[in-house]
Amino acid sequence: MAVPKTSLSAGAVIRAVLLADAEVAARTNKVFPVATDSAELPYILYRRMALSSTPQKSRQPGVDETQIEVLCFTSGYVDGIELAEAVRSALDQRSAESNGLRMRACYMIDSEEAYQDDAFVQQLVFSVKI
Repeated sequence: MAVPKTSLSAGAVIRAVLLADAEVAARTNKVFPVATDSAELPYILYRRMALSSTPQKSRQPGVDETQIEVLCFTSGYVDGIELAEAVRSALDQRSAESNGLRMRACYMIDSEEAYQDDAFVQQLVFSVKI
C-alpha cells in the first residue's frame, strides 16, 4: 500500500510544472531540489521552506499551505530576469496535478535578487495550497 502524498511532496508538482513549461524549457531544462558542484548554469533550484496546516473543527485534515522557494541561477543578469519571468508565468496563479497530487493554488508572495558564487540569482517565493 502506497503512502498518500501530502504537501510535503509539493516540490514534485512544482518541478513537473516547470519542466513542462515551454518558456522555462527554452531557457533551461535543469530543475533540481539540490544542486551539485557539477551543475552548469543556467539552472533552477526549488525547496519547501515552510508549511502550515489548518485542521478543520471535525478533526479532518484541512488545506495545507506550503511556501516553496524557487531560485534561478544564470551567468547573466538579463538572462536571470528572463528565466525568473518564465518561472513566474508558469507558476503564479496556477493550479496543476502531478502523480495524483493536486496543487489547488500557487501565488508568488516574495522575490529577491543576489549575486553569489559567480552567478546571478533570482529568488521567487510561492505560496502553494495542496
